[in-house]
Amino acid sequence: MTNGTNNEIIAVRTRFAPSPTGDPHVGSVWTALFNWLYARHYHGKFILRIEDTDRTRFIASAEMKIIETLRWFGLDYDEGPDIDGPFGPYRQSERLNLYQQYAEQLIANGAAYYCFCSPERLQEIRKEQKLRKTPIRYDGHCRNLDPQAAFSRRAAGEIAVVRLKIPFNGQTVVDDLIRGRVVFKNSVIDDQILLKSDGWPTYHLASVVDDHFMQINPVIRAEEWLSSTPKQLLLYQALGWTAPRFAHLPLILGSDRSKLSKRHGSMDALKFRDDGYLPEAVINFLALLGWNPKTNEEFFTRAELIKRFELKAVNKAGAIYDRQKLDWFNAHYLRSLPPAELVHLAKPYLEKKEVEKLPPAALGRVVGVAAERAKTLLEIPALTTFFFKRPAYEPSLLNWKQTVADLTAQRINRLLEILKDLPAADFTEDNLENIVKSKINDEKLGVGETLWPMRVALTGLKESPGPFTVAAILGKEETLERLSEAMKKLS
Repeated sequence: MTNGTNNEIIAVRTRFAPSPTGDPHVGSVWTALFNWLYARHYHGKFILRIEDTDRTRFIASAEMKIIETLRWFGLDYDEGPDIDGPFGPYRQSERLNLYQQYAEQLIANGAAYYCFCSPERLQEIRKEQKLRKTPIRYDGHCRNLDPQAAFSRRAAGEIAVVRLKIPFNGQTVVDDLIRGRVVFKNSVIDDQILLKSDGWPTYHLASVVDDHFMQINPVIRAEEWLSSTPKQLLLYQALGWTAPRFAHLPLILGSDRSKLSKRHGSMDALKFRDDGYLPEAVINFLALLGWNPKTNEEFFTRAELIKRFELKAVNKAGAIYDRQKLDWFNAHYLRSLPPAELVHLAKPYLEKKEVEKLPPAALGRVVGVAAERAKTLLEIPALTTFFFKRPAYEPSLLNWKQTVADLTAQRINRLLEILKDLPAADFTEDNLENIVKSKINDEKLGVGETLWPMRVALTGLKESPGPFTVAAILGKEETLERLSEAMKKLS
C-alpha cells in the first residue's frame, strides 16, 4: 500500500480490536472480515487486540468467544493474545503503564491537564447546556489550573482525570479512505478524557497508543467511530506521532433501513454455526454487504475475495442485511459440498441412533437428497425424518385432488404389483421411474392419481423429494411395506 500523499510504501497492518463485553455479533465479524481481506490483499498482517479497559462491562469468558468466532469463520490472525508477536502484549489491561506514561508526558508538555471536577458538577453543566440547547461538552473549568498546583493536588490523593486540551479555533480534517474529506470544527470537540480517575485509559488514549506502537495502518472500523477520529488525530498531533489512514465502514441496516439490532433477529455471530450455516457462505454474503466487486458474479472463494477486495469499492451508504439472501447463499454452498463433507457436517444435527441405522453410502444419499431442498444444515433433520421412521399421516392425504379413496387404493395396489416383480438389485431411481411411468402411460393410470399416493405413503408429506428417489433409498422391502400400510389406512 502507498501513502496517499507521497507514494511512500507502507506496510499494511490491520487490526480487529473488540471489547470482551459480550458475544461477538454480525457487525463485529463484518468489520473483522474487511480488515482481514485488506491485510491479505496487500500481503500484510492482521492483528487481534483485546480492548478490555471497560471493567464495568468486562466478561471473562468473552475473549475466548471472540477467538472461537474468528476461528469458525476462518479469519486467521497473525498476532494476538494467544499468538506472540513483536508488539505485544495484545490485551490492553496488560499495557496500563504505557498509557499512564503517555498521559503524564502530555501533561508535562502542556497538551493535557488534570481535571478535578466532581461527577455532580459535570452533571449540572450538562443539565444547563441542555436547557440552553448548546453542545454538550466540558466547560474547561480546570483547563487553566496552575500545572504545579494541579500536580500537588493529585499527589496529595485528590481524585482527578486527565483531559486533552482541544484547540478552541480551527478545524480538523479526516481524509477518510472511504468517505473522502470530512471536516470537523475544533470548537465543537470536547476536551476528551484520556485517563480515568482509577488510572485506566479511555478508548481514545488506549487505541491511539496501541495503534501507534503496533504500527496499525490503516485503521478500518465502523462508521460510529468517525466522530471520534478528530479527537484521535489531535491526540496523535499532541504526541508528535504520524497518524495512520482511517477508513470508516458504512452501517449495516435491517430490511426497514434502520440500524441492524436484536429486533431484526439474533445478532450473535456463532448463532450462524448453531443454525447450520456454513462459514464460507456467511463470509461470501458479508463480503458483499457494502462492497461492490464490479461484476455480476456473486459467488466468490476466499482467494477470489482477497484478490478483488479494495476499500475504494466500499460504499458510503448503509448496507442492507437480507437474511433471505443469506439463505440463498447457504443453500448454494450446501449443494456444492462434496458428499462426504456434507455428511460429516450434517451428522451433528442428526440423531445418533438414526444415523447408525444406515450404512455410510445410504446415509450419504439421504443427506444429499435433503440438501437439495435445505437452506441450512439445521433443516436437514426435518427433511430426512421419513427415511428413518415410518410417517404418520391422515388417510385423506393419500387422495390426489378430488380422487376417491377406492380409486386411490386401486392405484396403490397396482404399484405394489409392479414393484413386487422388480428384483431388489434393480430397485434404482432410474429403473423405478422408467418402469412405473411406462405402466402409468400404457394402462392410463394417471400420473397424479398414482404418484401422489406413492409420495405420501413413503414420506407422509405433500412436498418431498421425488417418490422414485425416496423408494430407491428406502429399498424394495421398506417401500413395499409402506405402500401396504397405506392400503390398510384406506380400507
